[in-house]
Amino acid sequence: MAQASRSVVVGGVQIGGDAPVTVQSMTSTDTRDVAATVSQIRQIEDAGADLVRVAVPDEEAADVLGQIKSQISAPLIADIHFSYRLAIAAAEQGVDKLRLNPGNLSRPEQVEAVVAAAAERGIPIRIGVNAGSVPEDARARHEGRGDAQEQVAAAMVDTALGHSELLEGWGFTDIVVSLKAFDLRSTWLANRQFRRERDYPLHLGITEAGLPPAGIARSAIGIATLLREGIGDTIRVSLTGDPVLQVRVGREILSSLELGATGVTLVTCPTCGRCELDLAGLARSVEEKLHPIDRVLREEGRSLRVAVMGCVVNGPGEAREADIGVAGGAGRGVVFVQGKPLATFPEGQLAGALVDAVNDYLKGE
Repeated sequence: MAQASRSVVVGGVQIGGDAPVTVQSMTSTDTRDVAATVSQIRQIEDAGADLVRVAVPDEEAADVLGQIKSQISAPLIADIHFSYRLAIAAAEQGVDKLRLNPGNLSRPEQVEAVVAAAAERGIPIRIGVNAGSVPEDARARHEGRGDAQEQVAAAMVDTALGHSELLEGWGFTDIVVSLKAFDLRSTWLANRQFRRERDYPLHLGITEAGLPPAGIARSAIGIATLLREGIGDTIRVSLTGDPVLQVRVGREILSSLELGATGVTLVTCPTCGRCELDLAGLARSVEEKLHPIDRVLREEGRSLRVAVMGCVVNGPGEAREADIGVAGGAGRGVVFVQGKPLATFPEGQLAGALVDAVNDYLKGE
């Protein structure tokens, strides 16, 4: 296992140290459209995100960050590229963290101005290194040293270390670092190497992972591999499309690795020719009905395992092993609570009966 990272606090949310791994996402709205951005952030929060990031492409976007922040609960992160003035404006608007890209914002005098603005307000900075925007001089320094993936990883680490040292030179250490590539091995190598060099919290992700389901598979493998090694403190699943799905996938990664309390974990079978009820419809109905409960449990740091199974092979066993479960049969199913059968219900009543059993179970805890 890798050494523990230091702790950085972002708007009241701890990243690193002994804190649970956090999940974040980024809006896809035009940040200048405050109503649309706030609406999407609330959906992202509702899905379980601990932090949320918005793009800041121009002054108009920077100027509304305070309005957005005042209407949301999650810490707000400003994503800055190219313009140090936008980073300073975002800090003045009261954002909780700045993301800077050393590949396009590296002039020392400009970075120093941003650092001064962040330090004055207690705002952490993420040094966000992407393989696609690594400076050419960093690439040149490692050309011919190892294979292509090793060269990319080394250039990414070189860039992150150089920028870290720049900030450290001004006494600023409230730093989070990310080293992301589309290629999994480059990402793994870079994060492992950086963790050996520094103890700053690491933000994990596979950049430009793509559309589901390929992007989900690539992200899950890439992120989970490092988390299993004890590397990584916050994650973002970079899927093309709805940011709410990014959060849900991130939560599932943590749940699968049993990293902290993750609310409701829903176990469902894949269905086969033995299934004699609409299991997919039942599972979707249960998931929707459990959504408010899931959010409450996550906020309280609690977990609940719910199984929705569709046949007599694995159904009864999985239903019994879950906190609450249902084992389906021909147009009906048995609801189990803590391994004991509660009652048999017709298919049309199963979702409601299962959720009622969940509520009764939680009240009795």
